[in-house]
Amino acid sequence: MKVLRFVCAVVPACLLSLGVFSVHAQTSVGVSAYGAFSGSTSGNGTVQSPSNSAGGLIELRHISNPLVGFEATYSFNRANQSYTFCNPSCTVAAVKANAHEVTADWVVSAHIANLRPFALAGIGMLFNQPVNGGSGTTSDTTPVYVYGAGLDLGLLPHLGLRFQYRGNLYKAPHLVSLYTSTDRFTQTAEPMIGAYFNF
Repeated sequence: MKVLRFVCAVVPACLLSLGVFSVHAQTSVGVSAYGAFSGSTSGNGTVQSPSNSAGGLIELRHISNPLVGFEATYSFNRANQSYTFCNPSCTVAAVKANAHEVTADWVVSAHIANLRPFALAGIGMLFNQPVNGGSGTTSDTTPVYVYGAGLDLGLLPHLGLRFQYRGNLYKAPHLVSLYTSTDRFTQTAEPMIGAYFNF
């Protein structure tokens, strides 16, 4: 009898809480502008220094409940690289390049009034392509690990602002075929601001 009373009390409470979560489910598309800031890496007698640049991000996000949310993203920015090789004298090679990134991310969030703080983690592919494709350059494709956090600020029922920070962890791109790469992991910080539209 006690078990039956317990089940009769707990099951409706669980169903009610699931109903509350589903009310806050959302599907949105977002567009953001960001700055890409990367540090230098060194290894194998090479120092690699990427330039800082601006970029854009497009997101398709679905959040079912606070613990279950997913997004797919595409981003683009200039990713010019400068390589310094010292063996024994030093040579500098500068490569103009574009970076295309595609990721799939898991999103955890909470919905409080017109605010939705969130955190994310994901994985994807980073495609670095030299702009002019000279004889001494080559394209580079590498996995990228993504992490970040941010805040959605609802302005209208279907429209809001999105503030977020995303970090990318990946192997430094090897865009010069004539020399050895650093073969080191590097990180890019991407603070961004944008807007989203809920369906």
